Amino acid sequence: MILVAGLGCRKDCGADELLALLRACLREAGLDETLLKALASSEAKALEGGLRELARQLRLPLELLPAERLLPYESQLSSTSALARQATGSPGVAEASALALAEALAEGPARLVLTKRRSANATCALAMAPVGLG
Repeated sequence: MILVAGLGCRKDCGADELLALLRACLREAGLDETLLKALASSEAKALEGGLRELARQLRLPLELLPAERLLPYESQLSSTSALARQATGSPGVAEASALALAEALAEGPARLVLTKRRSANATCALAMAPVGLG
């Protein structure tokens, strides 16, 4: 199985807050941190040092996806945000990026195993997909 954490954050959100939220999400979903294959977010978050630091701490790749890769998942989001759409071009970052990257890595359909959760400055969602056969 491929497990991906999708993350969104406000400007200058720190890695500590992102890590605490990620770990809370994994606990809630009953999943172990070692199952994570990658972190995903919007390319609009490319300058967010907290995301890059989190990926470094966890030794996981961080994929920053363009809005065109996130838009097809709008119908699968638990909620949409006009603010996220304005800032990133996508109506949601955490859920859409988790789904998009999990599907790309698995070469097949993914599903949300935990919808978006929030902290003061960040969002996190978890998506899982079976490993593709191709």
